[in-house]
Amino acid sequence: MCVSKQIGLSDEDWQGEPCGKQQGLLMNWIPLTTENQLETIKEASETETVVIFKHSTRCSISAVAKSRLDRAETPENMTFYYLDLIKYRKISDEIAAAYGVEHESPQVLLIKNGKCVYDESHSAIAMDELVSHAN
Repeated sequence: MCVSKQIGLSDEDWQGEPCGKQQGLLMNWIPLTTENQLETIKEASETETVVIFKHSTRCSISAVAKSRLDRAETPENMTFYYLDLIKYRKISDEIAAAYGVEHESPQVLLIKNGKCVYDESHSAIAMDELVSHAN
């Protein structure tokens, strides 16, 4: 629950950031559901930073990592893809082969200029690390 609601203020009376921003609800995940999107990601990474988050919907550690990303301030210069590993394991295998990164779950990959320049897994997944490695 956002702070304004916890202390009983209406959105009009609250002077802080909007609830959606406080709670990270502005994360705009792009579902990664087809192998064709991998080429789109590679092409897009020539002009922008792309993040792939590989998430297991059956894993509590993965849920925590996703929640931390959801709650973080979303950088404007990054595009975020979300891969459901349970439904799309073959795409995860394609990602591992294309970028030479061993599969882990949960896992983030930072793609720039067609290459994975940073990857991390489990509790080390953090937005500030993504931002740091993107620059």
